[in-house]
Amino acid sequence: MEVEATIEIPMGTQNKYEVDPVTRRIKLDRVLYSSVSYPSEYGFIENTLAGDGDPLDILVLTTHPTFPGCIVKGRILGFLELVDNGYRDEKVLTVNANDPRYDHIKTIDDLPEHTLDEIKEFFKTYKHLQGIQVEVGNIYGIEETKKLIEECKKRFTENQ
Repeated sequence: MEVEATIEIPMGTQNKYEVDPVTRRIKLDRVLYSSVSYPSEYGFIENTLAGDGDPLDILVLTTHPTFPGCIVKGRILGFLELVDNGYRDEKVLTVNANDPRYDHIKTIDDLPEHTLDEIKEFFKTYKHLQGIQVEVGNIYGIEETKKLIEECKKRFTENQ
């Protein structure tokens, strides 16, 4: 299954950009306090509403960074369960469906364990110097991720 990701933050940066839901303009929200950078493209799935009140977050593993506002087709692998400052904050994990270097990655089990460890470590530490606690939980597979996305689409529709 593939989904479109609206990229807010290119991989390798410490800048946290957000798309303003009203103006649709991209703004700099903050610069990360820690000496870490985003390990992948980071954005959201449009027309979804996650448990934290924001669109459902998505990470897209790819070879080269894109830019804020870019739409990237991601092949779903799973999702990472997080609790960020007391709120559920799942992160859908995908690979760039248009990058041939990821053609062989079809499930979460196809990713190198070190890649998953890097992603987990990023989320464990990226808000530490802000004094915000982030708890990293389990990684779930494709079927659970499809259910999560449908739940978030339904929540979005019900809140319109």
